[in-house]
Amino acid sequence: MTLQPADVIVVGAGLAGLVAAAEVADAGKTVLLLDQEGEQSLGGQAFWSLGGLFLVDSPEQRRLGIHDSHELASQDWLNTAGFDRPEDHWPRQWAQAYLAFAAGEKRSWLRSQGVQFFPAVGWAERGGQGAGGPGNSVPRFHIVWGSGPGIVEPFERRVRQHVQAGRIQFAFRHRVRGLTLSAGRVTGVHGDVLESSEAARGERSSRVVVGEFDLTAGATILTSGGIGGNPELVRQNWPTERLGPAPAFMITGVPAHVDGQMQLAAQAAGASLINPDRMWHYTEGIRNWNPIWPGHGIRVLPGPSSLWLDPSGRRLPFPHYPGFDTLGTLQHITRNGYPYTWFLLNRAIIKKEFSLSGSEQNPDWTNRDIGLSLKRAGRNVQGPVQAFMDHGADFVVRSNLPDLVRGMNELIGNEAVNYETVEREVRERDIQTHNDVGKDTQLALVRSARALLSERLTRVVRPAPILNPADGPLIAVKMNILTRKTLGGLETDLQARVLAPGGAVMPGLYAAGEVAGFGGGGVHGYRALEGTFLGGCLFSGRIAGRSVAQEV
Repeated sequence: MTLQPADVIVVGAGLAGLVAAAEVADAGKTVLLLDQEGEQSLGGQAFWSLGGLFLVDSPEQRRLGIHDSHELASQDWLNTAGFDRPEDHWPRQWAQAYLAFAAGEKRSWLRSQGVQFFPAVGWAERGGQGAGGPGNSVPRFHIVWGSGPGIVEPFERRVRQHVQAGRIQFAFRHRVRGLTLSAGRVTGVHGDVLESSEAARGERSSRVVVGEFDLTAGATILTSGGIGGNPELVRQNWPTERLGPAPAFMITGVPAHVDGQMQLAAQAAGASLINPDRMWHYTEGIRNWNPIWPGHGIRVLPGPSSLWLDPSGRRLPFPHYPGFDTLGTLQHITRNGYPYTWFLLNRAIIKKEFSLSGSEQNPDWTNRDIGLSLKRAGRNVQGPVQAFMDHGADFVVRSNLPDLVRGMNELIGNEAVNYETVEREVRERDIQTHNDVGKDTQLALVRSARALLSERLTRVVRPAPILNPADGPLIAVKMNILTRKTLGGLETDLQARVLAPGGAVMPGLYAAGEVAGFGGGGVHGYRALEGTFLGGCLFSGRIAGRSVAQEV
């Protein structure tokens, strides 16, 4: 394949790359869109996502009686991010700009391209530590009807229209090794052409080199993703002083091609890479019984009712409840050296409160199947969740507590779980459900969540004894640490121009999406409010594309 010269090179055909390429081509410029994977992986990580987007004061929220505002969202963001470094200058600026976008034209811009939203709004990162603590004060997690593919679809469509018109060329299986500089300006990229691969989307593809390339353009946009699929790089950047040692065993939430190599290549060319120690890994990871990529893990999106236990069976202390504070709970787990934790629940809880992250785990939303979606309110456990109960290596299902604890120890291969400890924790919790009030903080937060109609109907069970036989069987789920997002990245200004250490602009180089920390080199700070990763790709990709279109 002979590639024609183009005005702009975009490296990475995930969501941010598609948005950036579409925006550049909309302005009449030509684009080379490179990716080390094949065309079957177009859309990158976004394809695999649940499709959740952070929106502020949306019609969906208002219909549910949720009162949100730009002011409240800004307060939540800053309290959650915890910006505390000199290099957080641009991340702060990006956060302010993104919040204005999320409270402003984000929804209308997406709706104008055909994106629709599920009517229920999810409450991720519930916080629970007071008004000045981290977390969302109200539900803001808006799920795209069509999940991850549903958010990729309009931008892929725009890009393919430009391909047909000759303004965009795809260059798949082109792995960029480095940036080309001339007189201090980035003038293009060079790297390897990889052999064609028939590997399915998400599977590890061949790395056999069959050629080389050296391409030039007026500007280059990096949209190559983060490091979550590269366990070695995750461990290298792990903040031991904050979180303690990295767990010996972690599962992987993204495909192997999310390898972080372009961050390193850009840094080697003189770019400023900031906040590499800030990452967003999940504490509720389960091994996929039907894996696609190496070490494939799935994140459980939990409601707030499950008991969370340490390896011996003791309940995790306040505020470490399911779905409240991911980083705080990760810190508690890793600082204590726990190799895993346990959720203890029953069928009634798992039926309503267990969602699995990922487009492939939510076929009703992904396929826009209203009938299948309505079955979530039926009597049966969702099919994908039931499949994990039946086949998952991290699930123990038993009819009584002694057998459940015995099964937990059999799964681990030791006697770490103490039956007397587990029984005490469960019974102390259960007796607190006999009244509408009580002193159990987790149950108080559950009752508070149920004050919202959407939470009561679709997400949070009525407080009831876990040991109630009518709600059985009992279930224990071994929760592993799951690698996922890179919060730090290439430092960029508000035009998405990559900066060198010290703050000087690197002419000709732009970055968007996860490689840039979703904007500025770390728009989230230390923590995320969720729905902000896809949103960060959309926002930063749009800015990068429009900025480049004005330059070249």
